[in-house]
Amino acid sequence: MTSHNAKQFLDAIPNSGGIISTIARRVGCDWRTAKKYIDELPTVNQAYQNECERVLDLAETTIITAMTQDKDVQTAKWYAMQKGRKRGYGEQHTVANIDLSKLSDSQLERLAKGEDLYAVLADSGSGGA
Repeated sequence: MTSHNAKQFLDAIPNSGGIISTIARRVGCDWRTAKKYIDELPTVNQAYQNECERVLDLAETTIITAMTQDKDVQTAKWYAMQKGRKRGYGEQHTVANIDLSKLSDSQLERLAKGEDLYAVLADSGSGGA
């Protein structure tokens, strides 16, 4: 790792979307070299992780906008299933059979803010199914 330096990678990472090929192109190296710098240099790795998290935040913002402003029920269902898995819901807690189209706007907004689906359903008294 002598022909390139950390600063080149640190400069190439912002707004790359975390795409290693994009970073490599900006630096002027091959994919494998870029990956090696990302993996082996802590400052470069942190910048790369930050960029990846930024893109995930952007994706989540888009999803939440689709649910809250566009009232996209399919997106809301998908999001609720993803959040449920992250929170450790087991097989006994599936959201696939819950009709989110029966939830009110305020309930969907509570879900979009990360509130527990089952707490939202319990408060509604409807069960949503």
